[in-house]
Amino acid sequence: MSSSSTPSSPPTGAPPAAEADDKTGGLGVRFTLIVLALMWPTQLLSLTGLLGGNSQASVALHFRTTEIAWFLLVNALVATVATPFVVKFADFYGKRNVMIVITTLGLVGDVIAAVATNYSTVLIGRGIAGMYGPIGALAYASIRELFPPRHVGTASGVIGSGIAFVALGGPFLAGWLLDDFGFRGVLWALAAATAVGLLLLLLVVPETSLRTERTRIDWLGGVLLGGGAASVTYGVGKGGEWGWTDGSTLAFIVGGLLAIVVFVLVERKVSHPIFDMSMMSRRSVWSVILATSVISGTVYGTGVISQLLVLFPKIPTISDGLGMTATHFAIIGIPSSLMILAVGFGTGVVLRKVDVRLPLALGVLFTMASFLVQMKWHYTDTQLMWLGPIYAIGMGMIVASVPVMIIEAVTPEEQAAANGMQILGQGVATAVITQLVYVTLNHDSTVVKGTRFYLDAGYKNAFLLGAGLALLGLLTLLLVPRLKRAQEVETVQVEA
Repeated sequence: MSSSSTPSSPPTGAPPAAEADDKTGGLGVRFTLIVLALMWPTQLLSLTGLLGGNSQASVALHFRTTEIAWFLLVNALVATVATPFVVKFADFYGKRNVMIVITTLGLVGDVIAAVATNYSTVLIGRGIAGMYGPIGALAYASIRELFPPRHVGTASGVIGSGIAFVALGGPFLAGWLLDDFGFRGVLWALAAATAVGLLLLLLVVPETSLRTERTRIDWLGGVLLGGGAASVTYGVGKGGEWGWTDGSTLAFIVGGLLAIVVFVLVERKVSHPIFDMSMMSRRSVWSVILATSVISGTVYGTGVISQLLVLFPKIPTISDGLGMTATHFAIIGIPSSLMILAVGFGTGVVLRKVDVRLPLALGVLFTMASFLVQMKWHYTDTQLMWLGPIYAIGMGMIVASVPVMIIEAVTPEEQAAANGMQILGQGVATAVITQLVYVTLNHDSTVVKGTRFYLDAGYKNAFLLGAGLALLGLLTLLLVPRLKRAQEVETVQVEA
């Protein structure tokens, strides 16, 4: 169909081959390969967070920087700013085409970071690689067009649960790379993984057929939204350093919030908004975006606590890290990784029969309990090995439930935009929460020879912060109404 087709007659729904497979009760080899090909880029985002997080201590010590938080944050902020534009271009030119472009940019950024000889260049590369961030929104949105309705929920749950493989193999990969090749080995591995993802997109994933009419890009709206979110994140990160009542801190935070308010006003008036805000007027949509953003942001934003705790050195009165190697960290994490694998896939199956709010709420409760337990017991291998699975249960439920909840909240035509909003909200929440974690840790820290080290009081307070954020996520989930289950959501049929 021509790319100038309008949303009133989009050729959505599963392609004929998928419909044939659906009638026989299975997806078939081809569509199993598509699931795996879409799982790769979405879980590469998780792997990037895991490998990047585990590399922070090594990067900070090598470049002697107190600004190690930006090693992860610059990537997240670029993804936040890029997301609304990427989603809009996907509506115009097709999700696969846009995924290929942003994956190529991600590969370029990974290579720049890997060859960098100073910390500033590392951050430039990480920033360019952030263009890859919105790929998760497009991958999940593609499912609605590539699979028959009855398999949409299962495919989404399987792709989301793929994080279990990252959780199981990722720590050992990180251990091998860091212990044998240093942080540069990690950065080159990310480049190689991105290259594999690009090949899968080129060779396995078909182009989706849904297009919307090409119109003018709402650059102002996108800049207001992305820039406002980035400004708030930066202000929160600097609040602990400058002071929360300092004029500069308030300027970034308040200015960013005002930019977001102006964005909402602008989007109501422009002919072709970057996001259709009318969708957000429905409780089933705004409540889902809010709840999943806070919950996912809490899970991903607080991950740095354990990574810093375990991998920073133990230096009396200077650093209360545990001083483990990355491989040792991976070994004691085996029970948790297996738990994420089992719970993630189990949740994906159960979601076909139960209200998605139930496993998501249980996942948040387990996560909150884990933070409270770890606040008291986080000093030995035994404690980490046996208490970690509590968090893993929550993680498995959350990552399997969130993508399904988005599918259940919107129509097929709204899928890409809804995923874009959720990824944007999750990105902002993750970045802000990561900043809050560092602000909390920095309050009880020391700086020696240009490197910041963290004390036990900081780790305890960071775990307490995580528990409070999990409680906030649970409260936002109470706002979500009952949704139609994914397999009951009908795709729009091609008009004759």
